[in-house]
Amino acid sequence: MALTEKAAYLKGLADGLDYDKTTAEGKLIAAMIELLGEMSDAIAEIDEDIEYLGEYIEEIDQDLGEVEEFVYDDCDCDCDCDCDCDCDELDELDFEDDEEE
Repeated sequence: MALTEKAAYLKGLADGLDYDKTTAEGKLIAAMIELLGEMSDAIAEIDEDIEYLGEYIEEIDQDLGEVEEFVYDDCDCDCDCDCDCDCDELDELDFEDDEEE
């Protein structure tokens, strides 16, 4: 049973008790039941937002994965990053002359 259903059930139980809503205790019970209903509605909205954001994050993660694949698959580096690039071209260059100047 969802929170909103539980709050509605408690409201129905309290209404069935036929308590006096003009007394201090009755006003307190009525206010608490109203607060429970509002809180359960707010929590339901937050749950919907979290579900939406979770799906959105998954989409962004997939898009980022595609971008990473595009960027890092064409790697022309001399590194140990396990990329499928041909780093032999960089090994053939002589950088020692540049450092001495």
